[in-house]
Amino acid sequence: MSVRYLSCGDTAFTIEFGNEISPEINARVMALHAAIGRARTAGELAGLVETVPTMRSLMVTYDPLETSRHTLEPAIEGMIEHGLAADSAGRDVAIPCCYDDPEFAPDLAEVAERTGKPTEQVIANHLASAFKVYVLGFMPGLAYIAGLDPSLVLPRRAEPRVRVPRSSVAIAMDMTTIYPFDSPGGWHLIGRTPLRMFDQRREQPVFLAPGDRLTFQRIDRPTFDGISREVEAGSFDWATLIREA
Repeated sequence: MSVRYLSCGDTAFTIEFGNEISPEINARVMALHAAIGRARTAGELAGLVETVPTMRSLMVTYDPLETSRHTLEPAIEGMIEHGLAADSAGRDVAIPCCYDDPEFAPDLAEVAERTGKPTEQVIANHLASAFKVYVLGFMPGLAYIAGLDPSLVLPRRAEPRVRVPRSSVAIAMDMTTIYPFDSPGGWHLIGRTPLRMFDQRREQPVFLAPGDRLTFQRIDRPTFDGISREVEAGSFDWATLIREA
């Protein structure tokens, strides 16, 4: 698998691992992201500011008064050539989701019709999907989560909505996502979680992170309302959703 190094001005460069979106390529991105993080913790790579993972590449930003691409690139290239250990870091996260209220799942019937499945089978296939967060983007807290069951793959909606409610669970292509804010959106809405993906009241406002492994857990409307009240009051125990790797 070829690796390309691309300049991004005088404070950053990008390392591309391929042109496809695939678990293998993203695994290499995340493995290098973790390896550089360990090197920084050990006091190496002076002047490096941060690394930003994407689906298929890693951006490396640095302070040009302390270091340069000329210095950092060979060090990082050595890590890649030495071999990147698969990064097992990450969390197993369970996301409660209500699929049963038509207000929450306005596209569920259409998804069922277009995929030739009963609505209950669409829900079952979404629940059974092996999801993983690839990257965050578009807006704070919005995760691109790959691994949707192949039988549910659909293109984005032909006409995007002007407003998608916060915490809507949606699918498009081979991915699912959870909208962190009310916003425009073109994905198919099949449920809603009572959780907030972004909440400035938390110590870490963004809940999900690249590398997280997700499962969705079905809840009914009364359970949704109960969790929602706890989230709004700031009393919800987020640790109950997470199992560290």
